[in-house]
Amino acid sequence: QVQLVESGGGLVQPGGSMRLSCVASGNIFIINVMGWYRQAPGKQRELVATITNGGAKAYADFVKGRFTISRDNGENTVALQMNSLKPEDTAVYYCNLHFPRAGSGSWGQGTQVTVSS
Repeated sequence: QVQLVESGGGLVQPGGSMRLSCVASGNIFIINVMGWYRQAPGKQRELVATITNGGAKAYADFVKGRFTISRDNGENTVALQMNSLKPEDTAVYYCNLHFPRAGSGSWGQGTQVTVSS
């Protein structure tokens, strides 16, 4: 079983920056993908960015050039640096850990990010 605990989040003004972090614990397979998803009120959860254990990254088009995902395999952590934030980035952000070979994964509890003046 895997547990994910997120930190960061809160209120930030448009154009500002924020960093989210997530630490994973438990039975973690070496081959995995860590990522961030978000869900705004009334909308479906959507992918923001992912990073494999090998360091391959993927981003949603709406965050390219603004957000950067990174991870520390030794510490089982993943971070999301968010710059040039917009009001439409307001959402609950969820950390995800996926094991592609097993077809399983876990979610964090979510952290609220609000971009508003």
